[in-house]
Amino acid sequence: MLSDLTLSHFRSHRRTVLYFDGRPVAIYGPNGAGKTNILEAISLLSPGRGLRRAGADELARRPEALGWKISALLDGHEIETFAEGSAARTAQIDGKITTQAALGRIARVLWLVPAMDRLWIEGADGRRRFLDRMVLSFVPGHADVVLAYEKAMRERNRLLKDQERDPAWYSALEAQMATSGAEISVNRRTVLARIIEAQRDSATTFPAADMKIVDAEGSCHPEDPFMLADAIAHSRPRDFAAGRTLVGPHRVDLEAVYLAKGAPASQCSTGEQKALLVSLILANARALRADIGQAPLLLLDEVAAHLDAGRRAALYDELCALSVQAFMTGTGVELFDSLGLRAQYLEVTETEGLSALHERPAP
Repeated sequence: MLSDLTLSHFRSHRRTVLYFDGRPVAIYGPNGAGKTNILEAISLLSPGRGLRRAGADELARRPEALGWKISALLDGHEIETFAEGSAARTAQIDGKITTQAALGRIARVLWLVPAMDRLWIEGADGRRRFLDRMVLSFVPGHADVVLAYEKAMRERNRLLKDQERDPAWYSALEAQMATSGAEISVNRRTVLARIIEAQRDSATTFPAADMKIVDAEGSCHPEDPFMLADAIAHSRPRDFAAGRTLVGPHRVDLEAVYLAKGAPASQCSTGEQKALLVSLILANARALRADIGQAPLLLLDEVAAHLDAGRRAALYDELCALSVQAFMTGTGVELFDSLGLRAQYLEVTETEGLSALHERPAP
């Protein structure tokens, strides 16, 4: 459980101190007041660049730009992450400097933000990030594996752009890519199967999706490292022409079909696409609770935007049934009226660029 959260010079928050009791948290207020900044801060308790994918130097409150700090008490662990000036962000767990990847062993965080409403109709990059975020909640070490793969691939791409022809350089990097890439593929397939199973076995009002990982443009992602190394090596002529690596798990896509209609997610209405995403997030939480006894933190930014009153009530009922600590934003408290006493309520206001929070009673 996330019990304490302190933001210092973070975005629009000069100093904000919050206490939570484990119930869902409804955060409401006008657009631009600083609601999403709270969710972003929580997302930065996990590995990566957070739900806005912002650089560390973009997070400091302006105009001071003194740096920023986020402190939290999560499942008994004191977590801090911060950056000063233009420096990269630093993470600490219980007072000891650590890697961002280590945060994933404590903070399992998933989110839905309005930008993801177009997840099924835009590029594959967003869908891969969504898939890897789900994988990370089950396999905290997945972040390290992805970083190792991407580092080796960047070096190989540099050789390709420089038209380097020495096969020894490529063989060494391709072996590294293959070891990490095969593990990425196994992690993705295993977790996706677990999510599909959790969807199928649940009594939910949200639509189920049939999902699969597909190759892009004739690429492949063998789960055997020797096969993957061979596939990458055989692609060198194409890669020389393209100036980049065309084979591997960085080229796959996630496809989804709305089962009740038999329609690809990309052809569904905006509301249906949103409902599918909510369904996947709930299935992830359900599977994690079953497997490790703990659900992830859920960050649901403007989640009610494309859900009618019935679907909103159903979502809140499922979150409470799962005992999920969910942080939700909306412009008005009426969007959360069906939660009643089952949630905490925070109103966010903004004056001259400075956010302030006020705890409110249930509507």
